[in-house]
Amino acid sequence: MALTRDAVLAALKAVADPASGQDIVSAGVVRALNVDGDAVRFVIEVAPEQATAYGPVRLAAEEAVKALGAASVSAVMTAHSAPKPPPDLKGGAKPKPAGPEKIPGVDRILAIASGKGGVGKSTVSANLACALAAEGRKVGLLDADVYGPSQPRMLGVSGRPASPDGKTILPMRNFGVTMMSIGLMVNEGQAVVWRGPMLMGALQQMMMQVQWGALDVLLVDLPPGTGDVQMTLSQKAHVDGAVVVSTPQDVALLDARKGIDMFNQMNVPIVGLIENMSTHICSNCGHEEHIFGHGGVAAEAAKLGVPLLAEIPLHLDIRKAADGGAPIVVSKPDSAQAGAFRDLARSLISAGKA
Repeated sequence: MALTRDAVLAALKAVADPASGQDIVSAGVVRALNVDGDAVRFVIEVAPEQATAYGPVRLAAEEAVKALGAASVSAVMTAHSAPKPPPDLKGGAKPKPAGPEKIPGVDRILAIASGKGGVGKSTVSANLACALAAEGRKVGLLDADVYGPSQPRMLGVSGRPASPDGKTILPMRNFGVTMMSIGLMVNEGQAVVWRGPMLMGALQQMMMQVQWGALDVLLVDLPPGTGDVQMTLSQKAHVDGAVVVSTPQDVALLDARKGIDMFNQMNVPIVGLIENMSTHICSNCGHEEHIFGHGGVAAEAAKLGVPLLAEIPLHLDIRKAADGGAPIVVSKPDSAQAGAFRDLARSLISAGKA
């Protein structure tokens, strides 16, 4: 007589399950039962730690089925792994990301930002770094404008930074300023065509894997706007304050307000505002002219309750010095234009910000 599934199950119910006290069928350890004529196959599935105890159970189950007249009985014992918890589809609690960290050896970080491009933020950053160094501070300058790095040109630095161990990077140095820029890693004129994750990874490397040494202050020359670099800097590094650079006209101030709002959202305090290209004095006749308007940044600073740190003039010598690789603080230290940056540096030092 051909075997039936029900007859096999009835025979297996005579075998006791040592873990539950039930029979092995009721306990649910018999799986994948297949009856094909007089050949029977099934699986006994148990926890890994129970495999030894269920050895005699497997043999007893085979004998019970053979007693029915089965010509072939195959009982395989497998150990199942612990069930995985179901995925959290409701967006439940997730591990909190690590908070902002201090850069080893760096006492404080000061971000130099602008809402829009073309307001002279990088020129201000280079001159401020040199002015702080001239005041005796240990200064670093991180050129975080990955898509438009200009600090190598402005500080007269060239060549590739070395990496003695393949992990840490040795920064460049000139005019008393320790400097790092993605512009040192690519050929001049080569575009950096990166998506956000690559950009953020490069910024973290330039912050955390560069041997900055002992610095009183690290200035971070940010790209214009409110994008990935600003967010990464604020989330990954402990930024002590931000200086926002703007020209006086309304269009620049509109974007500067957005930059200020971004720092407020990221809990980065605003140290103050700088009005760049504030006034122009004709080199021939001495006539003073406010080409971009005047007083807009001062009014905005008063509205926000933060200091107006400096009013930097629009002057040909500042532009020439920056293009020539020696900021005006270095190339013409006794000029009135250099004096504006030196005064800015002294005010930041006296306020304990740099």
